[in-house]
Amino acid sequence: MTDSILAGENLPSRRNKRATKKRGGWYFVRDLAVIVVIAILASFLVKTFLVRSFYIPSGSMENTLQVNDRILVNELVPNVVPLQHGDVVVFRDPGGWLPVTPKQQPANALVGAGEWFLSLVGLASPDNNDHLIKRVIGLPGDVIECCNALGQMTVNGVPLDEPYVKLNGNQSVSGINFKVTVPPDSLWVMGDNRYDSLDSRFNQDGPTKGFVPIKNVVGRAFVITWPFDRWSGLGNYPDVFNGVEKK
Repeated sequence: MTDSILAGENLPSRRNKRATKKRGGWYFVRDLAVIVVIAILASFLVKTFLVRSFYIPSGSMENTLQVNDRILVNELVPNVVPLQHGDVVVFRDPGGWLPVTPKQQPANALVGAGEWFLSLVGLASPDNNDHLIKRVIGLPGDVIECCNALGQMTVNGVPLDEPYVKLNGNQSVSGINFKVTVPPDSLWVMGDNRYDSLDSRFNQDGPTKGFVPIKNVVGRAFVITWPFDRWSGLGNYPDVFNGVEKK
């Protein structure tokens, strides 16, 4: 008799079974929702403070970056990690570098929601058209001059041998001559595709005289993530800039 009573007490009624299943389903949905929210928050924090994704819309950084490449940008640069010569940086337009383009509205609410979610987790950049990407050639105080008899650019009197430059059959690393001194808290930047890049050289009549305020820098590009066959790191070629630091 005792065994029967114990067995009966361990068998829930049909109603209890249904209630247990409902509670189990609710706990699953609740736990799943919590996981999703935590993942979104974590991605949002990573995007806001650590890493952000951008795509490349033009050929101004060829052959280092190709049109439609997608890159990751380290947002700890420059606020935590200092900028260095040769860094490939993403920055907000200092004023007049980019043509004014009207903001396009998504085709429908579903597309808009999808774009919002992707931007939230750092997989899309709705403000991509307000940013540029170039290579840092000059830091504050640097004297940059182009070009010497060999067609090289010099930084603080040191000629640069730039293996990343695309010259399109030309001998000189710049089609125009210039000599500038980088002011405090600013950068001189140039595209690797020197004969197809509207960089610092071509914005000297603008509000910042062609220089990029360091406060406009979003971060340093450090890896190509798409397409998969182009997955690779982006270096700053320290050997190219050996000896250019001002004493």
